[in-house]
Amino acid sequence: MMPRRQFGSTQLEVTPIGLGMAALGRPGYITLGHAQDIRSTDVEAMQRQAHIVLHTAWEFGIRYFDAARSYGKAEQFLSSWFTENDIPANEVAVGSKWGYTYTADWQVEADEHEIKEHSVDVLQRQWAETQENIGPYLNLYQIHSATQSSGVLENDAVLEELFRLKRAGTLIGLSLSGTAQGDTLMQALDVKDNGTRLFDAVQATWNILERSAEPALTEAHHAGLGIIVKEALANGRLTVRSAANPDFAEQYRVIMGQAGRLGTSVDALSTAAVLAQPWADIVLSGAASRVHLISNIAAINVPFDDEAAAALQDVTEDPDAYWQTRSALAWN
Repeated sequence: MMPRRQFGSTQLEVTPIGLGMAALGRPGYITLGHAQDIRSTDVEAMQRQAHIVLHTAWEFGIRYFDAARSYGKAEQFLSSWFTENDIPANEVAVGSKWGYTYTADWQVEADEHEIKEHSVDVLQRQWAETQENIGPYLNLYQIHSATQSSGVLENDAVLEELFRLKRAGTLIGLSLSGTAQGDTLMQALDVKDNGTRLFDAVQATWNILERSAEPALTEAHHAGLGIIVKEALANGRLTVRSAANPDFAEQYRVIMGQAGRLGTSVDALSTAAVLAQPWADIVLSGAASRVHLISNIAAINVPFDDEAAAALQDVTEDPDAYWQTRSALAWN
């Protein structure tokens, strides 16, 4: 059984590895090889596959699950699995997000897969939708991809509504993306009402290729926020699916060298690097298959050491280059 830990300074208990539903709740996603992971894009078939992965997560002790309104039917798939398996709400921790609306109409290719709008109208609409889908299980509600440019952290109507939800008992968080993750997080730490900080948690990208948010995440950790790490495998780049990429050959050689030395896989090593960070409470697996999830979970037993940490410093990319590469990934 995977150990549980306190989530930041909250009373919520979580597991060090969680399951993210981004690749399981909709037929198209930007993870490398997603097309090979999804056997059928039929709704019922995808629900069955999501349930298989959820069951595997449960078997291995994962108790944190992360969804979003823009993840297609992720919330519904979660809820149906909980219901079919009689999972008590107090046995799991669940987070979801608002701010993006899913617009791909269950297609792999679309002009727009999701539309971002951080308005109070969207917040209220999507909160009602999330409550209908997974209300009894929801612990954490997050702004999806908060940025300084969206103005969401200065939108009084949105902040007032989030404070209302917080006072009613829901933990409030934000997820981050892009090169300014750290700046956005520092701004978020200052959002308070009569001395009470709004945000209980933050979800950010950190992996061995992109570490720029680390100083801000460290400060947030010391401030008592729960820290969730997403994209630990860089949307599939930190897996064997990068083995044939000539532009990644030197970095892959270094990663493989350490994985071989420690007797593990590229993805488990990369996940273990996140687990080794003292400020990280949860690292999300974005696996869309049972096999890949089991491989990710193996990170728990990787003897990650100072030699691996030092060697992997050499694979880090410039943040601008990292995010440009990510934005070029194809929906598949």
